[in-house]
Amino acid sequence: MTVDHTRAPVLEALVEYRRAGQLSFTPPGHKQARGADPAVREVLGDAVFMGDVLASGGLDDRLMRRRVLQRAEELMADAVHAEHTFFTTCGSSLSVKAAMLAVAGPHEKLLIGRDAHKSVVAGLVLSGIEPVWVEPRWDAQRGIAHPPSAEDFDKAFRAHPDAQGALITSPTPYGASADLRSVADVCHRRGVPLVVDEAWGAHLPFHADLPTWAMDAGADICVTSIHKMGSGLEQGSVFHLQGDLVPPHLLKMRADLLGTTSPSVLIYAGLDGWRRQMALHGHDLVGDALRLAGEVRSAIEEMDGLHVNDRADFCAPGLADDFDPLPVIIDIAQLGITGYQAADWLREHRVIDAHLTDHRRIGAQLTHGDDEETVQQLLTALKDLTHAAPDLPDAPGVDVPSPSELRMEQALLPRDAFFGPAEEVPVAKAAGRIAAEMITPYPPGIPAILPGERLTEPVLRYLATGHAAGMNLPDAADAELRTIRVTEQHSA
Repeated sequence: MTVDHTRAPVLEALVEYRRAGQLSFTPPGHKQARGADPAVREVLGDAVFMGDVLASGGLDDRLMRRRVLQRAEELMADAVHAEHTFFTTCGSSLSVKAAMLAVAGPHEKLLIGRDAHKSVVAGLVLSGIEPVWVEPRWDAQRGIAHPPSAEDFDKAFRAHPDAQGALITSPTPYGASADLRSVADVCHRRGVPLVVDEAWGAHLPFHADLPTWAMDAGADICVTSIHKMGSGLEQGSVFHLQGDLVPPHLLKMRADLLGTTSPSVLIYAGLDGWRRQMALHGHDLVGDALRLAGEVRSAIEEMDGLHVNDRADFCAPGLADDFDPLPVIIDIAQLGITGYQAADWLREHRVIDAHLTDHRRIGAQLTHGDDEETVQQLLTALKDLTHAAPDLPDAPGVDVPSPSELRMEQALLPRDAFFGPAEEVPVAKAAGRIAAEMITPYPPGIPAILPGERLTEPVLRYLATGHAAGMNLPDAADAELRTIRVTEQHSA
């Protein structure tokens, strides 16, 4: 294929569709906005509906003979140095499940960093894969986890030589990154693939001052959310593939098993347009964002009671290997309030939405979409927060366990625990029982409790005190966390 990154096949096909005046007697039923509710049209605009067409039998013909989507995927692969790229409109939550299913099957082992996103755990529940958890590198002082090291994976492979591969999350939502080259080497010495959940790394291929991109580091499959650090629409995700350890048709089959048969062309268009934008201008756009982030970090560091976690905080022996400065993680412990309080105050009083929130931090995610105006609003709001903090109500304390207390025994396979006979018991009586549900502080979406784990008092206390302090636990069976779902089986 002749590579021309000025082209955008999906966007061009949409323009042609409109120009031809194509008349559709197919879904979607709004018929190019004509049947949409007028109030909805007023809010969303007709452009949304005009771009909402069938992928097959609309954007392309019924047999996809114009290869619109395939050409867009080939251009994306070239832009990020992958051999194959697949688009999905179901977010990286689908992409990572497809990647897992392409590497391991029911009752086969997969090494997984325990700081994995809840979508990985959902993949375990659906697939019946047996997880071999690899411990993150814990910073007990700051109460934060960084990706496991290559040595950690090597040790896990020696204990489980029948593992089919490994999955690591890098960068984390906090910007901490692993030495992916070394982790890939550990896997490839054993002839098994490495899957990287790089949902937060869409921008990494486009600037040398960022952590190494997974494909350049030798990973076999990489999952990327274009809507997080890129400029695609929500749910826009891609997974990339290289090497011969995972056949492309197998990965595509696994994705087809999970994906929708009604993909959103709007999301495809966002992916295609973002690739063109970054292939042509990505280095400059990301460079400007990095410069802006440096200015923002310096300004926040000058504010009383605020500290911006930087490379010196995250990167050291036993901690992270590299660092992305665009997620601006702000430690507010000195203000005497929680991240939950800070985020709520910023939204209510300064119409600012923070991203990450935990017991002592908030996150301000910067991208190439920010500019001097947006960051000035952020800095003004944070300055106002430092003045308002002394007058905020005392927040309940969050009892954060030590790293050793956070880890619980995996007594049953996640699938067996999730689908097996279960009952609900009071949280005060749940210690020692086996969890039949997943409970996840969100964001960042790393489960504190997995199906099949034997519950312990420190973790239950952490969630109870966190919930009382404002922690979001969207997947708990009991939204008030008075009870917890456990298996009827008491021991494995």
